[in-house]
Amino acid sequence: MKLNETFEKARNAGRKLAQVSDESIKQVLLAVADAALANKDLILVENQQDLDRMDPKDPKYDRLKLTNKRLDNIASDMRSVAALPSPLGRVLSETTRPNGMRLRKVSVAFGVIGIIYESRPNVSFDVFSLCLKSGNACILKGSKDAHQSNVAIVSLIHEVLIRFGLDPAICTLLPAEREATTELLHAREYVDLIIPRGSANLINYVRENASIPVIETGAGICHTYFDVDGNLSKGTAVVNNAKTFRVSVCNALDCLIIHEKRLSDLPELCAPLATSNVIIFADEKAYTSLNGRYPGHLLQKATAASFGTEFLDYKMAIKTVAGIEEALSHIATYSSKHSESIITENEQAMSLFTQTVDAACVYTNVSTAFTDGAQFGLGAEIGISTQKLHARGPMALEELTTYKWIIDGDGQTRS
Repeated sequence: MKLNETFEKARNAGRKLAQVSDESIKQVLLAVADAALANKDLILVENQQDLDRMDPKDPKYDRLKLTNKRLDNIASDMRSVAALPSPLGRVLSETTRPNGMRLRKVSVAFGVIGIIYESRPNVSFDVFSLCLKSGNACILKGSKDAHQSNVAIVSLIHEVLIRFGLDPAICTLLPAEREATTELLHAREYVDLIIPRGSANLINYVRENASIPVIETGAGICHTYFDVDGNLSKGTAVVNNAKTFRVSVCNALDCLIIHEKRLSDLPELCAPLATSNVIIFADEKAYTSLNGRYPGHLLQKATAASFGTEFLDYKMAIKTVAGIEEALSHIATYSSKHSESIITENEQAMSLFTQTVDAACVYTNVSTAFTDGAQFGLGAEIGISTQKLHARGPMALEELTTYKWIIDGDGQTRS
């Protein structure tokens, strides 16, 4: 499989984007949003073909599934992206040197961004909208699981781009075969940045094999610590929402940490989880507290493997600690640096938690389910970056730009 010609077309299309006005880009995005709604039936039929090939019990099944409501939300997110100010051409800093040279640091597009992702066809819409708005061409490498859905989505996007006189190579979908991934990871002459979005295995593979700069959107092993001064009503709502809002995504709660002095409240704290049939893996103290007060068929004793696991399912671990320092140590050991939360009314504990926890998103008395570009007012996201260089947390328009220096002068020479 030789894809250099495909990559070159994307590179050329990306260069032309610099000449397209933000107003034109806005109109394209609004048109794609309209087309997504007008072609719901077609998209859902193709998506069903993908779903028919997957076991409904597979944690990725929910990620793969599109519905009328999800398509409504996708179109809404695209309209939000369209309405946002352009991230391009922003003067990040400027100065005038003693010799009269004027220096400006200005935001610009990367050029061509390659996205490698698993199962989630909504990513095709999200990536296209964010890349187009930020002046980037995108090369999409989806998985076989979602290939029918992705083909339908990208075909629809191409129809709109052609109608507006734009090169459809702005949004390029690669074949589903694994060989296409390998070629993309080494397309140094054509691709400026690779962003993997999916399992830890996928992210590790991309990091270890790419010869192009990579921004990791890491796995989400998320904790919520219920402090000795935690409010039970708030905690019950936050824990239930963080665990059950959508279990197959990276911001879902995996481990509840509880102060040992609040173990008497643990059954009430976990009660709503039973209605969603959440299986709990509890350490010895937590198990004793829950035994007989949480459905027995949903309660198991924790093992070493229960901690540091991204369940992506209706499953959750519980760790009992003697205080906040032990909670912080547990998080430092098992966190994937994605999203962590504390439930407490103690301002000192909040401050210690937010200053100490090393994660992209740190919450106080809030569900980790909010780690999402749209929820942060960013329109949409390409992923949640868990690394520290360039971007961290929800990656949206601003994170899809780099910068260049523009130097204006009047004949200055260096002596």
